[in-house]
Amino acid sequence: MAIVFSKPHALTDKPFHYCPGCPHGIVHRLVAETIDELGIEGRTVGVAPVGCSVMAYDYFSCDMIEAAHGRAPAVATGLKRALPNNIVFTYQGDGDLAAIGMCETIHAATRGENITVIFINNAIYGMTGGQMAPTSLPGQVTQTSPYGRDVKTAGYPIRVCELLSTLDGVTFAQRVAVDSVKNVNIAKRAIKKAFTNQVEGKGYSIIEVVSTCPTNWGMSPMEAFQWMRDNMLPYYPLGVYKDKSEGEN
Repeated sequence: MAIVFSKPHALTDKPFHYCPGCPHGIVHRLVAETIDELGIEGRTVGVAPVGCSVMAYDYFSCDMIEAAHGRAPAVATGLKRALPNNIVFTYQGDGDLAAIGMCETIHAATRGENITVIFINNAIYGMTGGQMAPTSLPGQVTQTSPYGRDVKTAGYPIRVCELLSTLDGVTFAQRVAVDSVKNVNIAKRAIKKAFTNQVEGKGYSIIEVVSTCPTNWGMSPMEAFQWMRDNMLPYYPLGVYKDKSEGEN
């Protein structure tokens, strides 16, 4: 009997610790499939900082490094410069990348570091109990915004792809989702392109995955995906925001 679907070699056999319905597992698989298909597992190093994916080192078969909260881009920069033939990726949430780590994010991007960034945007702090994140929507209720995010005091959500696409050092920036077969396939192609850009030495690539957090949103997985479609995607439209690898300036 022909095998048509199997676990990627770049994933370990360790069961995920993520909540039921959390899309982290889907994205992990897409990253692992890409590593397998490009044949780079033996020279890939992943960097995971504090957040829901803090234990990503348990799930990927490649080498992994745990970074301090928000410092994954700085650690990845050091790794890539010291070992330029290695493939280095960060795996970060919105609190980590867009809050405490925004300085490292901006400067790694503007320098055009030849790394790949996988950014999970679920509009909330997942690991620490559901506080407001830099990406929480206007009016969104969280543990620290019980009456909804007030833009007069908390400001507006940060659109990371739009922001980074203005920087000359960024080669590729795309926002995707994994809420349907079609979108999973699009996300896979985007992630593979981001890694391929690094293999080819083209510079900094970021893939933003608009995601959900059913537990902290207080919804079922299906309800959370629908809430994401109705509320997050209008504010965070999917698509390619920059692609210098195809000749775009």
